Amino acid sequence: MRITLIGGTGHVGTYLVPRLVAAGHDVSVVSRGERDPYHDDAAWEAVETLTLDREAAEERGEFGERILDTDPDAVIDLICFDVESARSLVESLRGEVQQLLHCGTIWVHGPSVAVPTTEDEPRRPFGDYGVQKAEIESYLLDEARRTGFPATVLHPGHISGPGWTPINPQGNLNHDVFERLAAGEEVTLPNLGMETLHHVHADDVAQAFERALDNWSAAVGESFHVVSPKALTLRGYAEAVAGWFGEEANLEFLGWAEWRETVSAEDAEATEDHVRHSPNCSIAKARERLGYEPRYTSERTLKEAVDWLVEEGEIEVPE
Repeated sequence: MRITLIGGTGHVGTYLVPRLVAAGHDVSVVSRGERDPYHDDAAWEAVETLTLDREAAEERGEFGERILDTDPDAVIDLICFDVESARSLVESLRGEVQQLLHCGTIWVHGPSVAVPTTEDEPRRPFGDYGVQKAEIESYLLDEARRTGFPATVLHPGHISGPGWTPINPQGNLNHDVFERLAAGEEVTLPNLGMETLHHVHADDVAQAFERALDNWSAAVGESFHVVSPKALTLRGYAEAVAGWFGEEANLEFLGWAEWRETVSAEDAEATEDHVRHSPNCSIAKARERLGYEPRYTSERTLKEAVDWLVEEGEIEVPE
């Protein structure tokens, strides 16, 4: 097939493009041209690229037309963040493509209730990102069921791997947490550290998109979780990180109101977002219908990411 990736040089596209090229597809990548893929791969030599600012093109009313110019059989949209953007693209692609695959998020669910959460649980999103993604999912699946538009939605967890900073055991992006765990120093977690994070390796997300393309009849009109086999508690994550460096995690715990005063406002806000969600999602549907089988556990995913941070000198650990 001819496949067009919108936002194809980011986390997921870095792994997805080589997969699609290796499978024999003709691939076009649309991006702003502001960054290269996270890892070099000879497959990129076979890719057609289109430099395009989505927001500006949408304001001119020509984004969908530019995507159609790539003559796609399928479009994978990795960077759609509001329902009007999704609606505009659908109207341009209607009757022109075999499939539109949208990258959503497990945050469409809002706070976890019964876990592991399945795709048919009621949506209770909060925060602009989760709310907008839930609206996009609702719109796309309604179009699929009501008008036959061939939409599929994949909901990744916290996408991680070498090349960028993962969410840490406190639920924020502060590198200092990794350094202290590696040195055996005390790290304080909110509450009892039993809230959860559900990571996924970017290559496993890429795998899911590839399998959704290969299993068209099972994928169209449906949404699927794309996460590792098991979520991690904050405490379990911290213990794993310390263990990678031969240390035993030295953990203390504080109630939320007291704990948030020990970190910056930015870190506290990020942590609050993550612990309020505490995602723990099932991949049974993706396994059964798409054949999705993640290669990476949460621990392996995060170790690759932390090892990369060490190699790049982003975090300092004992010799």
